[in-house]
Amino acid sequence: MGNRFQVKDRFADGAQYIDGQLRSGTSGRSHTVVDPATGDEVLTYELASTADVDEAVAAAGRAFPGWAAATPGERSDALHRLAAVLAEQAEDFAYAESLQCGKPIKLSTEFDVPGTIDNTAFFAGAARHLQGQAAAEYSGDHTSYVRREAIGVVGSIAPWNYPLQMAAWKILPAVAAGNTIVLKPAELTPLTSLMFAQAAKEAGLPDGVINIVTGAGREAGEHLVGHPDVVMTSFTGSTGVGKRVAEIATATVKRLHLELGGKAPFLVFDDADLEAAAHGAVAASLINTGQDCTAATRAYVQRPLHDAFVARVAELMDTVRLGDPFASGTDLGPLVSHAQRDRVAGFVERARGYATVVTGGEIPGGELAAGAYYRPTLIAGAAQDSEVVQSEIFGPVLVVLPFDTDDEGIALANDTPYGLAASAWSRDVYRANRATREIKAGCVWVNDHIPIISEMPHGGYKASGFGKDMSAYSFEEYTQVKHVMYDNTAVAQKDWHRTIFGDR
Repeated sequence: MGNRFQVKDRFADGAQYIDGQLRSGTSGRSHTVVDPATGDEVLTYELASTADVDEAVAAAGRAFPGWAAATPGERSDALHRLAAVLAEQAEDFAYAESLQCGKPIKLSTEFDVPGTIDNTAFFAGAARHLQGQAAAEYSGDHTSYVRREAIGVVGSIAPWNYPLQMAAWKILPAVAAGNTIVLKPAELTPLTSLMFAQAAKEAGLPDGVINIVTGAGREAGEHLVGHPDVVMTSFTGSTGVGKRVAEIATATVKRLHLELGGKAPFLVFDDADLEAAAHGAVAASLINTGQDCTAATRAYVQRPLHDAFVARVAELMDTVRLGDPFASGTDLGPLVSHAQRDRVAGFVERARGYATVVTGGEIPGGELAAGAYYRPTLIAGAAQDSEVVQSEIFGPVLVVLPFDTDDEGIALANDTPYGLAASAWSRDVYRANRATREIKAGCVWVNDHIPIISEMPHGGYKASGFGKDMSAYSFEEYTQVKHVMYDNTAVAQKDWHRTIFGDR
């Protein structure tokens, strides 16, 4: 990396961004962002209080009328400028994302940052295409049409695994549709959310349109979700916390969008390309050190291929290079924190009592001992109802189970509370198509697993939540659909009135 900015200098004024300015939180409590690769302090900042949340919501409320009244073209132009600013600052964004998350720099540089820029460019275009049903005389005597209107102040909460992309997924459709937003990033990883808001100001978005409050979930987060002036909440995180968010939001009858946990199945039929499936499984289970709600976590492999698949995946996992996230040769960085590393290790240690750890299952020593590293781990022989098969581990762990018939494989794939993503591996188009129809998940890949694109929606079934990020479908979350109906007859005494009073 080239000119790495100094984080402490960049955020010397604080880690809250309200009404176009950085400022310090007023909760009286501080939090330290830690580099998970080394354990070193990156930034210590003051957390937001409920009063800070109130000020951010008030700023968003003041900005809303003007921003909602801007033409779609004006909002589109602003977002195009934002995409250009993000592209100019791509190196800084990639550095900050890897520093706070431990992501390998090649992932931040080639996935997180360009994906965010592409999302911004997509919503710049989508801002001009808020379409409704065609105007027509559906009743015969009236002309009807549909308006899409901005809903107001959105209060959203983003997670720590993809801080930049998740901030963008929350902010972009909201502001493209004419809303203003208060976003609470995770306390562990606030840097790139703050930088995104600053970039928006450089691009000319008005103060107050995008606000960031960095505080504790039980204080700032719950206050934001329950705030009477917030009309919608979008939350990405665990299913357990999502239930709490829903409980608070429904008390004030807010619109709610939830993108929650996942336990993605990776279904390999016996006619699949074994080499492609093995490479795909390693990449899809280890992306972002497995801290991805769509990551492959449960590989179901039809029995004729099962043993060969286990052997090849183990062989490939053993080639994965752990190391300094900023080294070009590093494949796998640390988990986001030592607490998360220890949580993942706990799952694996408990699994040793009922399954086989084929490879991995270790905290590395030596030069990596100070970081939150964990080796890529493959587990076989677990039962379908076991903890490692049913629970979201959120680490570099893949569990492999055999199946016999296609019916059994699809049934096993559906046998968890989650339904966010899945993949099916087969050379048979009919087999693959059946899997895409019958697997209950918001996204099903065929002969691949993990790619996402701005034009297509992201969201789940069942305990994985509801509503969509990305794509034009996200506007269903962030716009109010209004039916407008004009009388075309100019008749004072309409025929239908006689069903209420008088005679024909």
